Amino acid sequence: MSELVPGGNLPLPEGAVTVRVTGPFDVSALVTDEGGKVRDDADFVFYNQPSAPGARLSGDTLTVDPRRLRADAAGVTVVVSPADPATPLGRLPVPVLEVSRVGGGALARFTPPRPRQETVLLLAELYRRGDGWKLRALGQGYADGLGGLARDFGVEVADEPPTTAGAGASLPSPRPPAPPTRATPPAPPAPRLAPTSPSPALSPDLDAFLTLVNSARGKAGSAPVAFDSRLTRAARAHASAMASAGRLGVEGPDGVSVFQRVTATGYTYVTVGEHLVSGPRNPAEFVEYCLRTDQPRRTLHDPAFTDVGLAYVSRGRSGDTYWTALWARPLTAADLARTVDEVVVLTNRERAGAGLPPLAADPPLARAAQAYSTDMAVHAFYSHTSPEGTQPWDRAAAAGSTRRSIGENIACGQRSAAEVVEGWMNSPGHRANILKPGFTHIGVGFAGGGPAGTYWTQLFGG
Repeated sequence: MSELVPGGNLPLPEGAVTVRVTGPFDVSALVTDEGGKVRDDADFVFYNQPSAPGARLSGDTLTVDPRRLRADAAGVTVVVSPADPATPLGRLPVPVLEVSRVGGGALARFTPPRPRQETVLLLAELYRRGDGWKLRALGQGYADGLGGLARDFGVEVADEPPTTAGAGASLPSPRPPAPPTRATPPAPPAPRLAPTSPSPALSPDLDAFLTLVNSARGKAGSAPVAFDSRLTRAARAHASAMASAGRLGVEGPDGVSVFQRVTATGYTYVTVGEHLVSGPRNPAEFVEYCLRTDQPRRTLHDPAFTDVGLAYVSRGRSGDTYWTALWARPLTAADLARTVDEVVVLTNRERAGAGLPPLAADPPLARAAQAYSTDMAVHAFYSHTSPEGTQPWDRAAAAGSTRRSIGENIACGQRSAAEVVEGWMNSPGHRANILKPGFTHIGVGFAGGGPAGTYWTQLFGG
């Protein structure tokens, strides 16, 4: 089973899957088209309206069969909100998403950052890519509730009544005390996000932005960052893509992720962070948003970053502004060696806690692991089986390993050695590899890029 982080994704098997969120939450879903918009109120699946073609809600479990969705459906976004509308998400347990094959077989789990003032949370998106479907972890919250949700899905919430939406769709209202009835939408006005082309990228006051950012970093004890032209080019390309689609997203409508845009400029990184935001009118408002929200604030303060890029694009007549800020540290041989060594140290710490001897570094396993992480990042796939059909033991042997038994852990999206080892230890299958008594050697690989941003490989030998 894969442990996902925000932005992480993985291919889904053919057929139906279940998406489950236990706890005091209401689960709902939105079926969207290629532009990321709902068509009408039949595209909302929630407790009042528990089924749509290809999607069915039963209690805390949503079942999605991509083959049975409406013909032009391109995605299904999974949403959670408090079952008691008066209770903010920040006072509830973190909503953990579990995805499985119908009939059994866990596929993925996603634990988003703990919400604070958010009242609605987008947990994940199932989306079509070519002939198949993929799952992407989101973790995007809205402090303004259904209004914010409606804004990003291309509908406009009317002032009266507060639970209806224009453009032919009505959003689910908070759970009512009386028996529920299906909301009837008013006559549809013009959509808020009209299909207009984005205007050229504006030139924000970069000096003002950098001054504000480095002042905040200094107060947090972090070194200043400097602008990098490659990151700024990647930021401009991604902001333009989001404006063209009329929605925020790690992946643009062209299927290219923000991380792939970074590596396309020639910038290779050992760590990366991003802010994808719609709404601020100037750099000061953008920095203010980042500082008042927990996860964005941690990114802005992160001492690991040395470089930054910034751009924003206004979306035609609608006036919506889409911002992309990219934070990174360039990859050096020393940084790569340090990151790989940290994974080995943390892995051996877990083995020591279980009374097991440490794993020794193994150059052939390390070469195979590094080559495979790079392959996943460059060719945008995530699987133990390569596109050429090779398995972990094939890759180990090709690198010169003579170990008799081979095991492999992979992960994508994690931003540090500590985060990836923690994720593996929280997954039974990956944990079993780390704590297998028969393994004596290890090789670790890391690469940045691809749809998920980071790709990690552990190869074990015994």
